[in-house]
Order: sequence, then structure tokens, then C-alpha cells
Amino acid sequence: MKSILLHIDHDGGLEARLQVALDIARAAGGHITCLQAISYEVFAPGDIYGSAIAAAMPVIKENAETLRAETEARLAKEGVPFDWRFEYGVPLHRLIEHSVLADLVILGAWEGAEQGRGPSGLVGDLVLRVASPVLVVPGDAKSFDVAAPAMVAWNGSAEAARALRAATPLLAAADKVWLVSVAEDSDKPRFDLPALEGAQYLSRHGIDCEVVEVPRGAAGIADTLFSAAQMRECGLMVMGAYGHSRLTEMLLGGVTRRMLSEPQMPILLAH
Repeated sequence: MKSILLHIDHDGGLEARLQVALDIARAAGGHITCLQAISYEVFAPGDIYGSAIAAAMPVIKENAETLRAETEARLAKEGVPFDWRFEYGVPLHRLIEHSVLADLVILGAWEGAEQGRGPSGLVGDLVLRVASPVLVVPGDAKSFDVAAPAMVAWNGSAEAARALRAATPLLAAADKVWLVSVAEDSDKPRFDLPALEGAQYLSRHGIDCEVVEVPRGAAGIADTLFSAAQMRECGLMVMGAYGHSRLTEMLLGGVTRRMLSEPQMPILLAH
């Protein structure tokens, strides 16, 4: 994870994801690119609402510049190489553009959404549209220990396999890796790719892992996975995102949606 793209925005989770980015960059000898994007609009003359927003833009820009100055001053003391990209435009679009050469994109869990009111739309949109893995950081995260145990949520899907592959550099640093699947009653085949294949892939990269199947019980899959990770004192969850369509997840709920609504640890996602 040498090239880390960090989204900068004035929200309550900035300190958490900033600290996580610093911890990963230090461990990997990496570089942090801070991306700060401000949306702008072009309004027709006479548009009273547009005029009000246009009048507010200088204040928005001033606040953004203050945030940049404070954050750059903080980073300058950390001994980690970084650069700053300040751009106008929709954050999603700017993140997509800059993710092309990023090994990892770091976002906050509730950017653009209230805690407990569902997952961040920015996270969901970005995961579906970039090739880079996305690390979602809870707003209360204090640090990121790369040597802490890590858990891969395995359901045999192509999404899970891509997440596993993308997370390999972080999994290589963990002192213990668990490949966990949730047992479910079903008459249809459970896996496209058996857990053994995921374990074999990791072993070829010199990573030992323990394959575990946990019973679902009365809890949902998301709660079962979080419980399994907490019992093993994991500091990272790795999982494939949106195995069902995004619309289905929104309408009916789903594992990805549930886990992103109340993440209990950093989650690395790939689609």
C-alpha cells in the first residue's frame, strides 16, 4: 500500500481516517495524497437559490482553506510524505479520477450520511466504480495496528475474491488471518469458490490463515461476522461489496449495507 488516497472533508470522521492513513503509510513506507474537493454550481441569472449558494461559496472556500492549513500543519509533523490536491467538483468524480494510481482509498464511514441513518452514499458509489480497494474507517477509530489480527469475510463470490486479493499487502502484515464464512441452510451450492482456494491463494503469498465456519444462529450475517471478528480481536475486516445489486441492497437491506451502517472496525471493500 505505497500510494494512499485520503479524502479530506470537514466532517467528524476526518481525524479517525487521517490517523489510520498515517499508521498504514508508516508501516508500508507509503505516500498519502490528500484530496479535498469542493462542489460548485453554475447558476442562471435571476436564480434566487443559486445566487444564495453562489454568495456562500467564498465562505465555503475560506473554510476549506482553513482546514487545509490546519491539516497540512499536522501532517508536516508526522514524518510521512504527502501531497495535497485541492480541486473544485463533485467529490465522487474527483476521487474516481485520482484513484486510478492509488493502492488504497480511505473514506469515512458516514461521509454524506448521519451515523445510524444508513451507509454513506459516497462509499457505496465509489466502491462500485473504482478498481482500487476502499478502506472504510469508523469515526471513532483511534489508530490502525497493521500487525493486529485480520478477518476475511468469505462467501465464495467473485467480490470476496477480489477483496482478498486487494487486501494481500495488509494481510501479510497481520500476525493472524482468519478466513471466515457463515453457515447457512440452503439446498443450492453455497460457494462459487471454496474457502480452501482463498487459503491457497494467501499461502502462495506467504500468508498463513485459519479457515473457520461460524453458525449464523438468530443473528444476521453482518452481526455474526462482527461478533466473530471481535472474539478474535481483529483490527480489520476484509469483504466483497454488493454481491447483490445496489438497488436490491437499498430496498431489501443486505450484508454490505448493514455492515457499512454501523461498522465496528475498519472494513476493506472491493467489488
